[in-house]
Amino acid sequence: MAGNADAPDTGTDTVPLAIEARGLVKRFDGFAAVDGVDISVPEGAIYGILGPNGAGKTTTLRMLLGIIDPDSGTRRILGADRPHDVATRIGYLPEERGLYPAMKAVDAIAFVGALRGLPLKTGRARARELLEEHGLGYAADRQIRQLSKGMAQQVQIIGTLVHRPRLVVFDEPFSGLDALNQGRLERMMRDLAATGTTVIFSTHVIAHAERLCDEVAIIAGGKVPFAGSVDVARDRIPAQVRLETRAIDGAWRAALPADARNEGQFWYFSLPETGIEPLLRALIEGEAGILSLSIERAGLHDAFVAIAGEAAARALEAESPVEQKR
Repeated sequence: MAGNADAPDTGTDTVPLAIEARGLVKRFDGFAAVDGVDISVPEGAIYGILGPNGAGKTTTLRMLLGIIDPDSGTRRILGADRPHDVATRIGYLPEERGLYPAMKAVDAIAFVGALRGLPLKTGRARARELLEEHGLGYAADRQIRQLSKGMAQQVQIIGTLVHRPRLVVFDEPFSGLDALNQGRLERMMRDLAATGTTVIFSTHVIAHAERLCDEVAIIAGGKVPFAGSVDVARDRIPAQVRLETRAIDGAWRAALPADARNEGQFWYFSLPETGIEPLLRALIEGEAGILSLSIERAGLHDAFVAIAGEAAARALEAESPVEQKR
């Protein structure tokens, strides 16, 4: 299981791992940008590294890929202790985007593939296929400088995939994309995972992690206070019950949990550990007159607040106030 000693065990140790890192530490000028990070990414999963800017997401990804070496700790990628030994099986989209402006889209994609060992001729053929597949066939022979920012980013994403990697690493891939292209990228990630490709991406947008991820690592201040399934993270907070009753008072009120609060005809409280059935029986027998009852599980945002703290959550929201509400 990834994460610290407090993180629950979701059983990923029994699943083949695409990435396993233990105790990663990286300091810059004496500052610990990453301080003891543990991550385990199952093969074929969509895995998110969630945290505000400056939390250590990019530094962690760069250490995993071998772009920089950790000061201490170990990493194992696709079964290899040295990331460079499996570089041809990895696709990487860095946070800093950049393509040669004078290159045609098809050549830019082929060039990125060539950096991962794909022959240029094969890369050009695949580039045309992928551009057509993603609705950009008409732009294949246009120079990058002639494309919109969103189109250029899609070209770079396609370049990340042209050599058919088994592990794809995206660093803040949704930044700069409009809602339509964000949706396309989400579908692309799901399609990759469906074919057995492992996808790991960093993000400061909780909504993307909640919609896409099988598992997440929550990172704040260079540490990972939680790593595991999204459901386990959400279960850190008890589900909340909203109860509407016809009766205002009666013996049935003694059956309500201690944290129950009343707002008119509505009662709000945490789901009892014994479940809802014993409470329902008590309410019916006590003639509460149940008009409505709903149970709402905590969202990943609430889990993030509980795990990483209010300060980290405020930093997250400040960076993307619009996207957080999607």
